[in-house]
Amino acid sequence: MDLQPLFLAFLLFSFLGGGAPDLTSDRAALLALRDAVGRAVLRWNVTDSPCTWQGVRCLQNRVDTLRLPAVGLIGAIPTGTIGNLTALRTLSLRYNGLSGSLPSDLDGAGELRSLYLQDNRFSGDIPSALFKLQKLIRLNLAGNGFTGQISPAFGNLSRLRTLYLERNQLVGSIPNIDPPYLEQFNVSYNRLNGSVPSGLKKMPASSFIGMSLCGGPLAPCPGEISPGPAPGPAGIPGGKGGGRTSSDGSGSKLSGGAIAGIAVGSAAVVLILLILLVFVCRRSGGSKTRAVEAAAVAAKPPEAVAGGRERGEVAAVAAATGVAAEKKPDIGKRLVFFGRAGDGQFDLEDLLRASAEVLGKGTFGTAYKALLEIGAVVAVKRLRDVNLVEQEFREKIEAVGSMDHENLVPLKAYYFSKDEKLLVYDYMSMGSLSALLHGNRGSGRTPLNWETRLSIALGAARGIEYIHSQSPTVSHGNIKSSNVLLTKTYEARVSDHGLATLVGPSTTTSRIAGYRAPEVTDIRKVSQKADVYSFGVLLLELLTGKAPAQALLNEEGVDLPRWVQSVVREEWSSEVFDLELLRYQNVEDEMVQLLQLAIDCAAQYPDSRPSMAEVVARIERIRSLTGATANIQEQRHQQLEPSDTDVTSYDQSSQLTDSVEHTKSAGADS
Repeated sequence: MDLQPLFLAFLLFSFLGGGAPDLTSDRAALLALRDAVGRAVLRWNVTDSPCTWQGVRCLQNRVDTLRLPAVGLIGAIPTGTIGNLTALRTLSLRYNGLSGSLPSDLDGAGELRSLYLQDNRFSGDIPSALFKLQKLIRLNLAGNGFTGQISPAFGNLSRLRTLYLERNQLVGSIPNIDPPYLEQFNVSYNRLNGSVPSGLKKMPASSFIGMSLCGGPLAPCPGEISPGPAPGPAGIPGGKGGGRTSSDGSGSKLSGGAIAGIAVGSAAVVLILLILLVFVCRRSGGSKTRAVEAAAVAAKPPEAVAGGRERGEVAAVAAATGVAAEKKPDIGKRLVFFGRAGDGQFDLEDLLRASAEVLGKGTFGTAYKALLEIGAVVAVKRLRDVNLVEQEFREKIEAVGSMDHENLVPLKAYYFSKDEKLLVYDYMSMGSLSALLHGNRGSGRTPLNWETRLSIALGAARGIEYIHSQSPTVSHGNIKSSNVLLTKTYEARVSDHGLATLVGPSTTTSRIAGYRAPEVTDIRKVSQKADVYSFGVLLLELLTGKAPAQALLNEEGVDLPRWVQSVVREEWSSEVFDLELLRYQNVEDEMVQLLQLAIDCAAQYPDSRPSMAEVVARIERIRSLTGATANIQEQRHQQLEPSDTDVTSYDQSSQLTDSVEHTKSAGADS
C-alpha cells in the first residue's frame, strides 16, 4: 500500500486545520472576553479586524497588547479568554469592576511582560498559573481582594522589576523573595505580620506600612539589635577618633603635613563661603522683596501683541508684550521679585530676550509662556484696564504676592509703570481645567477619571479657602475653570487671585458669565459667598462635563445650576453626569454627594451657601469614602503603568513600544 498520499494529506490537514494559533483564535478569545465582562461597554465591530478594536494592538498579525483601563468591565474572567491570547505581551484591565478568581489558564499567555489588574474586585488565592509567566517584568495586583499567603514562587519570576500587592487581604509572613532585578515593591495595607525578610530590606519603609511588621527599613523586631553607624576610616564608628589606632593595632596617627594641609583647605573653604555670603547680602538688600534694575517700558497698542502671528508661534517677549528693550533702564521702575522666588532669578532684560508663546487672552489681559535663556519657563501676564496710582497698585499686588499656598499659582514678580503692568508667575505645564474638560472631545481625548476630578475639586477648594482665611473681606472674585491650572501631576492651582480689585467695573458682566452669583453687580465688591457660588458652578462643570457658557447659549437660556436642579427634581440624576463618569459605577454614591454639595454652593441666596471651610471638609469626607488615604492615592499615581524599558537585553524593541503606549495611556490615571 502506498502511504505517501496519506502522509501528504496528513501534513496538509495539520497546517490547515490544527496549526499554530493565529489572529482568528485571538479574535475568538477577545469576543469571549467581551461577552463575559464587557458586552455593554465594548462596541467592537466584529466585521473589522481585531487590530482596529478599542484597546487592541497587534504585532505581526497577532494581538500583543490589550489595554482597557476604566471602561466599566464587570464580572469574572472565564477560562479560554486571556489564556488563549498566546502572543499577548501587555494586558491592562485596571480600574474596572472585574471580580472572582483569576483564570486558571492564565499561563497560556506565556509571552506576557506587563500585567496591570489593580483596583478591581478580584478575590481568592493568587493562582499558581501566574508563576509560570516567566517573562513578566511588571505585575500590579493592588487594590483587590486577594487572600491567602504570598507565595515564595514570586521569587522564581527572574525578570520581575515591579511587584505591587498592596491593599488586598493577604495574610501570614512575607517570604524571602528577591528576584534579581526587582526595584519596585509594595505589600502595604494587607494582613501580614512578622519581619521583613533580608532580600527585601533594601525596599523603602513605605512598601510595608499599615501592618504589624518589623525589621529592615521599619522599627527593629523584639530582641533585634538596631544597626549602628558604619565604621569610619580609622575603624571607629562614625569615623571619629582622629589618630587612634584600629582594633588590630595597625593604624597610625596623621602626619604633621596632612594636618597642615587640612587646616589650609578648611580656611580656604571658609573664606569662599564668606565671600559668597557678602555677595548674596548685597544683592538681596535684606528686604522681603528683591528689586532688579529693568529696561524702561514703552506703551504699544494691544494690536502689537505677538505681531499678529498665529497662536503657538514663537516670538520675542519684548515684541509680544509691546515692551521696548532698547531704552535705557529707568532707575525708578524695577522688576520686583518676591522673597520666595529663590534660585534662577532674572531681570527684565532677560525676560525681554526670552522666546514667547501666546497662551491666551483673558479677563485681565494677555498671558504668555516665556522661555528664558537660563532654561527657566515662566508665565507672563500683561494687565489691561488697570488705572490705579502706583502706590495703590503696589499695596494691592504686594498683598497678592504675600499669599503662599500649595494650591495657588505663586506670583514670582511684577513690573509697574504708568503704561505697562506685568506679572510673572510659575508656569503650569498642563494648562487649565477648562481646556482639560472641554478640549478636543471625541477626537481621541483621554477621559478625565473620577479620582482626578475629585482631587482637582479638593485642591481648588483648599486654595480658595486659604484666600478666604486671610480676612473676612478678602475674596477671589473670578472663580472659573480657566483659572484653575494644573501641574504635571494634575494638582490644582488657583490663578488670578487678587486681580479682580485691580481693574475697573467695565468688564464685570462679560468676565464671569455663567459663574457670577445672582447678587453680584460689581466684581470689585464681591463677597466670599459669591466665590462659593462660582465654585459650585465649577463643581457642576466637573460633574456634568458642560461649560456654563454652553448652558447660557442653549435655546431656553437656562444656566447650568438651574438646569441641574430641574433634572434632579425629575429624578433623572444619572443624566446629569458626564458620560465619561458613568463607567465608574462603584462611586455613584460619592458622585451624588458631590453633586449635592455643588447644588448647595450654587444656592440662590448667599446665606444658604456653605463656607469654603465647610466645602473642603465635605469634599474630604467624600474622598475618604473611597477607602484610600492620601498616601495610598500618592502611591497609586506612582504605580500606573511604568514603561517596560528593561535593563536586561530581553526584548528591547518590544519594551520601547510598551513605553510609548504607556506614555499615551498614563494621563487617564494621573
